Amino acid sequence: MMKFIPHEYQKYCIDRMITDDKLGLMLDMGLGKTIITLSAIADLKFNRFEVGKVLIIAPKKVAEATWTDEIAKWDHLSLLKTSLVLGGLQKRIKALAKTADIYVINRENVTWLVDYYKNAWPFDMVVLDEWSSFKNHQSKRFKSLKVIRNKINRIVGLTGTPAPNGLIDLWAQLYLLDQGERLEKTIGKFRERYFEPGQRNRTVIFNYDAKEGSNEAIHEKISDICISMKAEDYLELPDIIYEQVPIVLDSKAKKSYDELEKKAILELEDTEITVANAAALSNKLLQLANGAIYDENRKVFEVHDCKIERFLELIEQLNGKPALVFYNFQHDKDRIIEALKDSKLRIRLLKTPQDQLDWNKGEIDILLAHPASAAYGLNLQAGGNHVIWFGLNWSLELYQQANKRLHRQGQTEKVIIHHLVCKETRDEDVMEALQNKGDVQEALVESLKVRIMKVKEAEKKNKEQI
Repeated sequence: MMKFIPHEYQKYCIDRMITDDKLGLMLDMGLGKTIITLSAIADLKFNRFEVGKVLIIAPKKVAEATWTDEIAKWDHLSLLKTSLVLGGLQKRIKALAKTADIYVINRENVTWLVDYYKNAWPFDMVVLDEWSSFKNHQSKRFKSLKVIRNKINRIVGLTGTPAPNGLIDLWAQLYLLDQGERLEKTIGKFRERYFEPGQRNRTVIFNYDAKEGSNEAIHEKISDICISMKAEDYLELPDIIYEQVPIVLDSKAKKSYDELEKKAILELEDTEITVANAAALSNKLLQLANGAIYDENRKVFEVHDCKIERFLELIEQLNGKPALVFYNFQHDKDRIIEALKDSKLRIRLLKTPQDQLDWNKGEIDILLAHPASAAYGLNLQAGGNHVIWFGLNWSLELYQQANKRLHRQGQTEKVIIHHLVCKETRDEDVMEALQNKGDVQEALVESLKVRIMKVKEAEKKNKEQI
């Protein structure tokens, strides 16, 4: 466990979360929204006795791992007990019956939760992780929370960009904070006050344009309950921020992973572990962590979507900000393209000098690249500041050089590097080796030896039990 020493801006946000019963925290990704919120909850719960039960509503893959991982990381959060309200109906009911401080649920189940408790709503504090996903005033999740909003004593909204599609999106999000105090009680009044109809036919208005001065007026109205911060505003931060995005494999995917690992390791039983055979096995396991694998005929078998799902949530959290995405295997690239095809994002594979120019001009939202093809000479720093590693590889040199495509002279923002890491898989070994920056090849072999020992011990136990 680590000791948490907050930056000044983090201290400010924690203090505000403690003193204010409603707060919108608009922090760039990588600035620590999760640790800020948990630090405030721990203080409110154990030092001030102001909250009993806390509900966190998050995207599904975030709900599975991010909050519990963060609690496990820091010593001042060790008292916080968490219950994950996820999965099938009976599982969720059981999780709600557990004694805990924090209950984490995915946003798809918010309506079920409100119906389940009816008037006996037990949570005195609610955290909306990815607050901008409540921007639609006609959605079920918004309507459900609106019904029980007056039973919630404290509410926090967390987001990177609160209004990716414009000011009109702010009404629903702000309503959940202050029940219409600042931006009118109804969406109709909000539109009437701050907007005028744009495109329309006789009866239907397709969009609204902000009236002159609306931007300033709205921001002024909400400034007392919203904190807005961009990464580049905080000079004490390093120029480059590394973030691990934990992913829990579902039971079917975990079983497939464990079986393949065991089979491959037992095949190595009496063979000396070399860099070559360690790399071959490692590649198989990394493919499996990513969600698909090649058979001996180079045919692709899809095994799970866990990493793809978390990737899509991460893209959503970026709210339209461009991202340079590194993939390791060809099937990763194909699956990413397939998963994004209905997203309306401008996706491009990095192939030609023109792709580089278009990215730097802001004409590409997702630029896909293999680290080997982006290792040297490319200047991509004008097009964005977010790097996503969908799949990791063992080359420290390639990893560092690829990151330098954005982190180089001319970059005006903090560079944030997100690593998608499946828990209890080879992903964790690679991540550790890259972080240590030592002899990665040695780490490749040694970490495999550790895994071999574990598999053999488990195998021995199984035989003894039979």
